[in-house]
Amino acid sequence: MIQDHPLNHDEMLAVLDWYRAAGVDIAVGEEPVDRFAQRAPSRAAPAMAAPAAVGTAPVARAPDAPVIGADPSEARRLAASAQTLDELRALLEAYDGCGLKLRATQLVFADGNPDAEIMLIGEAPGAEEDRQGKPFVGKSGQLLDRILAAIGLDRSKVYIANTVPWRPPGNRTPTPEEMALCLPFLHRQVELVAPKLVMTLGGPAMQTIFNTTTGIIKMRGNWAKLTIGQHVVEAIPTLHPAYLLRNAPAKEQAWADMLSLKIKIDALGLGG
Repeated sequence: MIQDHPLNHDEMLAVLDWYRAAGVDIAVGEEPVDRFAQRAPSRAAPAMAAPAAVGTAPVARAPDAPVIGADPSEARRLAASAQTLDELRALLEAYDGCGLKLRATQLVFADGNPDAEIMLIGEAPGAEEDRQGKPFVGKSGQLLDRILAAIGLDRSKVYIANTVPWRPPGNRTPTPEEMALCLPFLHRQVELVAPKLVMTLGGPAMQTIFNTTTGIIKMRGNWAKLTIGQHVVEAIPTLHPAYLLRNAPAKEQAWADMLSLKIKIDALGLGG
């Protein structure tokens, strides 16, 4: 067993960084609590709510209380009502149905050119994206910029979004419920941008957009015609830049995918 010892300055900073990455941002007490020393609470029967008196007004839920079990159909209705990207962004700013919003710093809606004919879709914002409010601005974003430049593109020629617009705590993968609540907004975003080509970045984004459980290694580099919302578009999946930073040999595969994108761009006369 590892012996407890007082942490030095560097160790304390490392612990704080770990807590921040895990989404811990508030202390619930001044003194630590030994949960192992506590007895498990007995299972009491749930209390029955007293019936409201006739003629009394219903008790309103606090406006900042989290929504549990939000209805995806409400998200679909709201998303469909947006006629412009600005309206869609405003709807997302006001939408409280997805719990990811409660722990994120801000909405990460999109970056790049909304009139672009090429759209890139990643999975979810990371810590730096959460701070700046733009997708792909951390180390993986810097690598993405270099990859785009290698085939003659930059952020003025592409539009970049994520499958979910709020950072999951600890950069975890969004849950199926969170995806179901955010997906109608992404579909409407694709419809409003109406790109000619879509490239997904990473396995989770590929599985969401291509509606598949197949792994990214098997799927990457293969073009398919997809219907995203009501928009029909050619799409290709590739590896996420963050994965390339951890696995340098995979850059060869990603480069082959980017060359395939470049060939398609030239064939359609796009990206100019």
